[in-house]
Amino acid sequence: MDENLTNSSSQQPSATPRETAQRLTRVIEEGHGSVPEYAAPLVCKPDHVESWRVFKIMSEFVEGFDLIRRYTLAATFFGSARATLDSSVYKAATDLAAKLAQEGCAVITGGSAGIMQAANKGAYNAGGSSVGLNVRLPHPQKENDYLTETFEFDHFFVRKVMLTYASEVYIFFPGGFGTLDEFFEIVTLVQTGKIRAVPIVLYDSQYWNPLLEFINTSLLKKFQTISPKDPELFHISDTVEEAASYIKEHTKC
Repeated sequence: MDENLTNSSSQQPSATPRETAQRLTRVIEEGHGSVPEYAAPLVCKPDHVESWRVFKIMSEFVEGFDLIRRYTLAATFFGSARATLDSSVYKAATDLAAKLAQEGCAVITGGSAGIMQAANKGAYNAGGSSVGLNVRLPHPQKENDYLTETFEFDHFFVRKVMLTYASEVYIFFPGGFGTLDEFFEIVTLVQTGKIRAVPIVLYDSQYWNPLLEFINTSLLKKFQTISPKDPELFHISDTVEEAASYIKEHTKC
């Protein structure tokens, strides 16, 4: 065997648990005092990860989990932050959120505009808990005015974890890349058993039907890259009353 291969850096022994703990402690201590007010984005494969960044990620996880655990029952709404949809769609988000809030569910969104604001408005006006989990972006997303509690994340993936583990039901209204990303992540986590099976509601069949057709025609029938039962992981609805009834039947709300 080539001696250079046996002595390569890839063959170096792994750190012991004690060494890992010591390094983590050092990183936390260093990072705690050096978090910048504004940080450059983390590149895909950095040569060096600053201590403060590791600390910031850990602190966001701790604070995020501390926030969501305060709500025994919750429903997370996803959807576009843009004001480009038919007004009836925003009204549906407001009305559905109000119904769930009246049943004792906290309503959780990304805390910004569009569908998120509509859902928060419904919960807020119904006297319920209305939570916004926002994210700091280069072009800031203003928090809407219908929040009873809010938290802003620096890291998108930490925020996604919080939204993923926050609720007993997930409701997807029409949206863009972010909404689709969150939908496929939730479905994948349920499919693989990484989170327990929860109701996943897709509102507005006119928007969702082309995607569902692709899932059934291409993924299921043509390429068989999903199982026949996988399309049953989510439910499509076109009325607030039907969606609320389905959610009530399949959750604790």
